[in-house]
Amino acid sequence: MAAPGNGAMIAFKVDSKGAVDQFHTIGLHSGGTDEGAPGLRPVDGGIYYAYVRDLDGNKLCAYSADEV
Repeated sequence: MAAPGNGAMIAFKVDSKGAVDQFHTIGLHSGGTDEGAPGLRPVDGGIYYAYVRDLDGNKLCAYSADEV
């Protein structure tokens, strides 16, 4: 039986901060839950992240270091 990973996460490298924002918005509009709004991690860091949890409970991330 398939089950979401406990502590596992899938991350997608994207080309821009805009793509990270779009990933987060689409994830929420598709019924996912917010696991971390788009932003730099750490706040003064150089990588822009966003996190959502899908309808099956999997944690997904999109990130970009290209435009930061």
